Amino acid sequence: MSSRILAVDTATEACSVALLCDGEIISRFAISPREHTQKVLPMVEEVLTQAGIKLNQLDALAFGRGPGSFTGVRIGVGIAQGLALGADLPMVGVSSLMTLAQGVYRTTNSSRVLVAIDARMSEIYCAQYQRDERGFWLGEDTEAVMLPADFKAKFTEVQFTEVQFTEVQFTEVQEQWSYAGTGWAAYPELLEGSSLNDSLITLPAAQDMLPIAEQLWLAGKVTAVENVEPTYLRNEVTWKKLPGRE
Repeated sequence: MSSRILAVDTATEACSVALLCDGEIISRFAISPREHTQKVLPMVEEVLTQAGIKLNQLDALAFGRGPGSFTGVRIGVGIAQGLALGADLPMVGVSSLMTLAQGVYRTTNSSRVLVAIDARMSEIYCAQYQRDERGFWLGEDTEAVMLPADFKAKFTEVQFTEVQFTEVQFTEVQEQWSYAGTGWAAYPELLEGSSLNDSLITLPAAQDMLPIAEQLWLAGKVTAVENVEPTYLRNEVTWKKLPGRE
């Protein structure tokens, strides 16, 4: 049986909706930092109409749980809760940072991604992800909010300590990493002295939530409407390395 999942995201300047229906993805995307509440529900109606299905025919509703704009995250979570409650749907929260990593994989096939979103207050929301052979993203436990300089120190340390390389080999390994998010343009010092690949992905899109959401839904990792919580990260500042890198 094919999955039918609706994804909604307003966590950043982008407002996006996407529908996975019987193997096909229908999506809408707009950059509208102050118009999320006006745009998101018409987008939902458009994708459902195009697919010829109703909200109560879905298997689950995915939402961008953050981190991102405090207001944007709250709008997205609230709208998703309302939709899920009315149609009696389970909900799946998807990280905005992991969504960016999936966008990089979709557009460049890169499976090693550093993500940084401008968090204001001279900080960034950031994470480091690797996609394994099963198609799962490892690195959710690296999600944090920190100073750009601290993030740079972390990912530089990770790259240098991963294996012992010569200078030439290290350059080759470093080039396998791509970067995504608004934080790199906001804090260009992050890229000084690096050879990271620019993925050109700066904002999360709901279509990239769908592969992650489907994995979570199939694994039974869903949340009841009344138990949904956003992710702000402001109180979660501990950096943890990926498995095997302790």
